[in-house]
Parts: sequence; C-alpha cells; structure tokens
Amino acid sequence: MSQIIEFVIFPGALGLDITGPLEVFHTASAIIEQKRKENTGYKTRFAGANKGPVRLSSGLEIVANATFKDMSSADILLVPGGSDVSKLINDYDFMDYILKRSKQVKRIISVCKGAFILAAAGLLDGKQATTHWRVADELAKRYPKVKVRPDALFIHEDNIYTSAGVTAGIDLALALVEEDFGVSIAIEVARLLVLYYRRPGSQSQFSTPLKAQEAAGKRFSDLHNWLVDNLGAPISVEQMAEYSTMSQRNFTRVFKIKTGMTPNKYLETLRLDRAREIMVAGNESLDRIAEISGFGREERLRRAFLRRFGVTPSQYCLHFIQS
Repeated sequence: MSQIIEFVIFPGALGLDITGPLEVFHTASAIIEQKRKENTGYKTRFAGANKGPVRLSSGLEIVANATFKDMSSADILLVPGGSDVSKLINDYDFMDYILKRSKQVKRIISVCKGAFILAAAGLLDGKQATTHWRVADELAKRYPKVKVRPDALFIHEDNIYTSAGVTAGIDLALALVEEDFGVSIAIEVARLLVLYYRRPGSQSQFSTPLKAQEAAGKRFSDLHNWLVDNLGAPISVEQMAEYSTMSQRNFTRVFKIKTGMTPNKYLETLRLDRAREIMVAGNESLDRIAEISGFGREERLRRAFLRRFGVTPSQYCLHFIQS
C-alpha cells in the first residue's frame, strides 16, 4: 500500500525544499512499480490555505489540491522553509493545522527553515534538530528547548526528521526511501538523479576544506587551488610554505590560525575528499585510488579513512556507494 506524503505549500516557500524531495519520492515509486510490479511507493498531496496555484519564492507555481482544513488520511507531513515563516507561525489557522496533522501522521519532515514551524508548534521541544546553518543560531535563541545541531545535514529523533537547507532535503528523502524500501532502491534513485552518493545525516553541511578555505580567505586561496591540482604528487609543508612565500615556521603558525587545521591535516582532508570522488565513479581499485589521491599505498588510505570517518574504504563503499 502506498504511503501518502502531504507537502505543506504556502506563498514564498522555497521551491527546492519541495521539488527536491518530491523527485526522490516520485523516482522511488517509479522504480518500485517497475521492479516489483506493484504500486506500493509514495503518493503525494499538496495542502495550502486554499485550493489552486501557490507561488513559491522562485515564481514557480504549485497547485494545492487540498486545504489545511482537509484532514484526509496521510502518512508523512513535509514542511518546507521559506523567505518569511514568521507570518505562518503567527497564523492561528496554519499552526492549528500543523498541530492537528502532527498527531495524525506517522512521520513529520522539515526542510531548512521549516524547523522553525515545528519548533513554534512545540514539536521539537527536548529533541535534537537542525536547520540551514545561516539561521541555526536564531533557531536556538528563539526556541531554547530545542537541541539545535547546526552542522548536521539531517537528524531523526522519534518520528520527526529535520534537515538543513535545500539539497539536504534530498539527502533526507533518500534516507527515508532506504528506511522504507531498502538500500538498493535508494541507491538506484541516487544514480538516476545523478547524485554522487547518499550523505549520512551526521555529515557536516560543509566539507572541511570548504569551511577552512572560507576561513583562510584570500591569504591561502591560491595555495588551496595548487594543492587540489597536485594531490597525487608528494607534497611537504616546506613546499606549501615556499609556494606561499613564507618561512616554514611562520607558514605553519599562520595557516593553523587562519584555517583551524595544520597544513598536513588540511592536505589529508583534501586527499580524502578526492579519494571519495574516485570511489563514486567505481572504476578503480583501492590501491589505484590511494595512488591518485596522494596516499601512495592502500594502507595509508585505510588509516586516514578510519581516523576521519570511523570506517574503512571498503566499508564506506559498501554502505554509501555500492548497491
């Protein structure tokens, strides 16, 4: 039997918060119908204040085929974010709908600033939750009973799932597909939608090099690009310092202050990200991956993976990439 997902839509809602998960659920349903010859995937419904077209933040219009007063059966409630959710939070009829619906559905999902709506309804009190990194501090200040984890992609506690901005909603939708129909279906969805791999919810909203490069600013941006272009070659701290036209001692000190990482740790992180990219392609052995990404030997790659991710490269491939 299909699960019914009710998408909450309102003027100014962020389109990708809706259409991203929607495409994941739709693709999963199509795969299930093709493989299993049964209609047991997902069905969707769009609920708005009134029936008819609703203009989203990008100008895209989605037609509401149900209203907030319609309490027809649903299994999942998805609440997106938007440019201004404060108006919704202060709308008695809207919040009454959220509260009533939350007691009827099996699972509740928020994407991006949709977490503010769930928090305002008291649904996140005492629970861990996440939202877009730019508004995570605001969520924590407004709703101190919520245990905000600003760096997570998505979090699942009890029957409530919260996710970070935009594409994190896709990651969460894939996780739900895996939960409902297994890893092989979820991975096939990811491949059809040309997603590199399914990121675990605990993974940071930003890659470590991206955060570090942002912190470093212009001072080490050229060095970052040079490292990315030469990851397969042996690179020493002395070479990094020379490229940055600094003494090795001063370079090491300033680099750590600016990025929060030692030069060697930064380089290792770049190499791990490169190794993961190659793994996704699925065409190289671990020995070859270690060589291309600059680790040299599979054993060094394995130790770095264990330090960073807590799993070996083989385990990582099995859980996140292979079907």
